[in-house]
Amino acid sequence: MAQPDPDHPQIYLISPTAFDPMTFAPSLASLLDAVEIACLRLAIAESDEDAVARAADMCREVAHARDVPLVIDRHVQLVERLGLDGVHLTDGARSVRATRKTLGADAILGSYCAASRHDGMTAGETGADYISFGPVGSTDLGDGTRAEADLFAWWSQMIELPVVAEGALDVALIEALAPVTDFFAIGPEIWRHEDPLRALTELTAPLR
Repeated sequence: MAQPDPDHPQIYLISPTAFDPMTFAPSLASLLDAVEIACLRLAIAESDEDAVARAADMCREVAHARDVPLVIDRHVQLVERLGLDGVHLTDGARSVRATRKTLGADAILGSYCAASRHDGMTAGETGADYISFGPVGSTDLGDGTRAEADLFAWWSQMIELPVVAEGALDVALIEALAPVTDFFAIGPEIWRHEDPLRALTELTAPLR
């Protein structure tokens, strides 16, 4: 994962939760060719291991050809087998220590901590490479609790570990959070559009 730039937040791209690898590959490739992406996360919701492996193989081939690291949601056991760069955990700090022991020091290990400052700090202390907070925007998912701007402001002042903002992002939120976050994790916001690249360009206009 690219090192954070304190003056310029980077884009962390999240895949769709469902896609056909053959048809999605050209769209992903064109987006990675057009926009600088710090990391790609495979967030496929498929429970079939073979289907996950096919999606991961395609994403790895496209991403690694462009020097973009690929992490996968939750599936720690697939990281080494599929030649991925790491994992994005979704259970706060609970499995960070064990996962770091399993994957070793070189793997990228991210931890989604919702809006919990305590979980974020614990995850960092037990081996996470970055902490993700969210959702930052209004959404019907989860319990409705948002990761507010003051959490990111505090984190950026007190903690050196990179922080990612994600969940229901819009242009106004990106503009407001840009001074206090290292990465914006963007996925659902663009894949629902006919032209994802255009949607990403418009969404991230405040970063340019």
